[in-house]
Amino acid sequence: MMTFGNTQLQEAAERLGAKDYKSAHAICMDVLRTDPASSQAYYLLGILTVDHANHAKAIELFERALQFNPDHAAALAQMARSHIARLNREPALQAARASAALQPADAFTLDTLGVVFSRAGLHAEAAPFYAAATSAAPGIADYHYNHGAALQFLGDMDAARAAFERCLAIDPLETRALSSIVQITRQTADHNRLAELEAAFSATKDDADHALRTGHALAKAHEDIGNPAEALNWLARAKTKKREVIQHDPAFDTALFNTAQSTIGALASKPGYEDAAPIFIVGMPRTGTTLVERILSSHSAITSAGELTDFGLCLKRQSGTRSNYVLDPETLEAAENLDLAALGTAYMDSVRTTQNVSGRFIDKMPLNAFYSAVILAALPNARVICLRRHPADTVLSNYRQMFATSFSYYNYAFSLEDTARYYVGFDKMMKTFARALPADRFCEVHYEHVVADIETETRRLLDFCGLPFEAACLAFHENAAPVATASSAQVRQPLYTGSLARWKRYEAGLADALDILVEAGCMTSGERTL
Repeated sequence: MMTFGNTQLQEAAERLGAKDYKSAHAICMDVLRTDPASSQAYYLLGILTVDHANHAKAIELFERALQFNPDHAAALAQMARSHIARLNREPALQAARASAALQPADAFTLDTLGVVFSRAGLHAEAAPFYAAATSAAPGIADYHYNHGAALQFLGDMDAARAAFERCLAIDPLETRALSSIVQITRQTADHNRLAELEAAFSATKDDADHALRTGHALAKAHEDIGNPAEALNWLARAKTKKREVIQHDPAFDTALFNTAQSTIGALASKPGYEDAAPIFIVGMPRTGTTLVERILSSHSAITSAGELTDFGLCLKRQSGTRSNYVLDPETLEAAENLDLAALGTAYMDSVRTTQNVSGRFIDKMPLNAFYSAVILAALPNARVICLRRHPADTVLSNYRQMFATSFSYYNYAFSLEDTARYYVGFDKMMKTFARALPADRFCEVHYEHVVADIETETRRLLDFCGLPFEAACLAFHENAAPVATASSAQVRQPLYTGSLARWKRYEAGLADALDILVEAGCMTSGERTL
């Protein structure tokens, strides 16, 4: 953290770094009593407030710091981080770019700017700031990890591995770096990190997040080596503590599915904003959404904007619901009374302002599936493409995925049975949408069909989007655009079939989940061999 010359403020910064919040606060207040225009005191109070997750108040404090020192680059950067934490992308980027223009040199501010650009989906902008942070403070493991993650999203896997290794050299128990290396590096019987992972798991197993990361990495390593039963065993061990913490409520999911389906009739006659630019790719995670995004964004007329939260945020703001969630039954119900043309306009303005895109673009947020009917009411010329995948493979792939996001909407994935029940509800919702929504605006595509015949499916999807076929779409793995999803390594390879019917290798451990799928009619008992 940067400090200024005032001895008291240096002490306050040190106390703050040691998490001695009471002393740091007292010192800052003492400084302000004698110097009410101390921008650094307000800045440090802002950092203290961020540490207590009160980002709204922190923004006020950073604004006070800037009132007395408009060139306080660190205050601008931290204000940007608080804005992005509140999902306010436009003011976040404005503040971040203003900070960057002042050419800050301290590692804390540089890393913070990287974080803001990363969370805004602008990974190419983020990477140089992370690199500069590691140069300014080479002994900070966290900075090397952030740099490695950005390089991974940009597709430079060798450089990402090197950054993660530098992180581990500083902190061997930095489980984010260790698990990231395993995720992007195929493990073999002769060359693997099992011993290192098991040691890390043993050393950190009492921490739910560390256990989750190392356990998932161990599962991935055993899967690579060919030990599916051991992989499932490690997944169960990895998720135990975190599942106790999150306390998933399946009833919330059920209410969300039911309310989303009820939006179809209520919105049918409302006028929307006539803009054909957006292509929404939705679906449950790990069903091929990133693959289809890469295929379509390889077309000369389409740009990928990444996984955006803009539509849900615009709906939340216009609905004015007071619930703690952006996506919830209350907010979906409120859509019936909104000016849908204004909602569509707000979404388009938000994306174009913050993402710097024009023309046709892809918004690949899987959770937008719940908004399918509202999207097509607000943007009647948009396209919604829903990815589907074999039910058992969908359940397995979601369960074995350690979601990077803190969204509670993915908490079902801490249990195989909860994941199967979630699939049943999702399947019913999307079948309802497929029957009710216009076929020239909403379509489903099956992952297995894309893998089996990529050209036919690509031509079908481009025709659905009103675009001519381009051969570049078939060479999607050559697309150099950043990928910030769990598929960041896979989609940089040519199409492969290794993920098809993966569930059969795990069938013995999936019995209870498969029973749920069969009972709901999502798959037949004849598909099972055990």
